[in-house]
Amino acid sequence: MKSLERQYETLLLEERAPGVVVATLNRPKRYNAMTNTMFAELERMALDLGSEDDLRVIILTGAGRAFCSGYDLADADDLPGLGAIGMLDQQERAARSLLVLRSVRVPVIAAVNGPAAGGGFSLSLACDIRLAAPEARFNAAFVRIGLSAGDLGVSWLLTRLIGPAHASEICFTGRLVDAEEARRLGIVNAVSAPGELLDDALALASQIVSNSPGGVQLSKRALQANLEVGSYAAALELENRGQALLTRSSDMPEALAAFVEKRPPVYTGA
Repeated sequence: MKSLERQYETLLLEERAPGVVVATLNRPKRYNAMTNTMFAELERMALDLGSEDDLRVIILTGAGRAFCSGYDLADADDLPGLGAIGMLDQQERAARSLLVLRSVRVPVIAAVNGPAAGGGFSLSLACDIRLAAPEARFNAAFVRIGLSAGDLGVSWLLTRLIGPAHASEICFTGRLVDAEEARRLGIVNAVSAPGELLDDALALASQIVSNSPGGVQLSKRALQANLEVGSYAAALELENRGQALLTRSSDMPEALAAFVEKRPPVYTGA
């Protein structure tokens, strides 16, 4: 992939299997804390990779002991002096990076290898699927520094994942949620055995890659879009359009032929 040739200051990209890119937040000495450079690079990475025809899955993880510790408070001294418009610009820069990542056409798996705090928690929630190492910890730390948990999508995404009561308690207290509690609540899909997180993420990616590229991509579009529609009828309308489009692709006839011929299908995404 040509996008892998691009140099990033805060990210490392590696294609670990055909179509599967591992993107690593790479500020381990700062627990992968977010900066404006990281926000810009996350946005650019998502746009660049999204334009790659062969891309099938992105796995997002962190270097060192943390997934992401949120906004780097070493860069926060100037925030109170930005003024209302300046602070809105700063907030929108950060929010846009997560929105663009969430909007990538392929599944994004968060391999949460350690603490995911504040904006790091938001970043994990913006991914489609979350796997956690035993060392993973999550918290909506915003109220602990005088801010609102209505930040970078947490109030919308967390409530839909675990319901308003659990989301409210986590957001109002700012407490830590360990990996096992996160699994029980539904914040993460699974907790890996020690040292096996990335292998588990790659195995999950392999399962996804074995399916029709168009089917997976339109499934993601339907799942995300139908979180926002207001009725069952509207959801059905969106699903109908997706299914009609996919029957025009080469992958569905290939799947049917493979079933009849008792062989694995060979998908092209065309």
